[in-house]
Amino acid sequence: MSLDPSGAALPSWLTWWQRPFPDANTLLLPGRRPALIDSGFVGHADETADWARAHAGNIDLVVNTHWHSDHVGGNALLQSRGAAIAAGAPEAEAITRRDPGCCVAEYLDQPVAPYTVDVSLDDGQVLRLGEADWMVVRTPGHTPGHLALWQADERLLVVGDALSDYDVGWVNVALDGPDAAATALASLGRMADLEPRVILPSHGPIPADPAAAFAAALRRAQRLVDDPAGATWYGARRIFAFALMIRDGIPADEVEPYLHVRGWLTDAARLLDTTPEALATELVTTMLASGAVIMRHGRLHAAADHSPVAPEALRVPFPRAWEATEPR
Repeated sequence: MSLDPSGAALPSWLTWWQRPFPDANTLLLPGRRPALIDSGFVGHADETADWARAHAGNIDLVVNTHWHSDHVGGNALLQSRGAAIAAGAPEAEAITRRDPGCCVAEYLDQPVAPYTVDVSLDDGQVLRLGEADWMVVRTPGHTPGHLALWQADERLLVVGDALSDYDVGWVNVALDGPDAAATALASLGRMADLEPRVILPSHGPIPADPAAAFAAALRRAQRLVDDPAGATWYGARRIFAFALMIRDGIPADEVEPYLHVRGWLTDAARLLDTTPEALATELVTTMLASGAVIMRHGRLHAAADHSPVAPEALRVPFPRAWEATEPR
């Protein structure tokens, strides 16, 4: 066992990498079949692959908790080096079909390099990852195909974006329907019932007190259910901050025109019964006032800690331009 800075005792057969935005935390499981859970953002794919190889050799399997860009960005590179990709069934099937909405990449304007899914996962499946067995737990809400991974012997729970030590995952009511927040709340309840010893979240540190983390997450998720407008605002703030992170900010005079043509902002404006133009202005104004975004050298930047992304890393095709998959 080794101790994480949170005080959690982690088995020696796993390696935990807490990463700043725009990457998700990464869990490496060395062994006879080295596996990686989530692969970060496309702008840091080389870093992800090099780190994994240095700690475990060639990766055999990448398991995605869900298909957002900060979780699948290293998939293409790792797959080109021999790794198989596993993902939740609804998202796996959409990627196989090459649906234009895959990874919500174009809708969110978050680039993802093309990849295929080799293993479709559903509730209750058991995977041998590294030196241990993990059970797939379907936890829709943040995305329809979101999943958690449960290691019963050590009572470890990989929770993806369902919760962190300070937050819960945003929900997309416009795309996933008015019950998305209630679905996310139910998934949190299912995970809490497992009573994990250690929660491994996709963002931020490992919570020191899992029971307290779930109690706080359930309260936060209930607020999203009770306040649909607040849930819409919450998602808009998260998406906009991410856009600023991966672009090293956006020039101040280009921010509102950029927002006006985003599908997610148009949908949020409809749900909030306002115009995209009015919502864009209010979003920028309120986030500047709160300190969530800052003005520096004529550009708006996200205030949260994040790693820089090289502009050329964003030049990958949206899923509507991905080549069709070969029949298996």
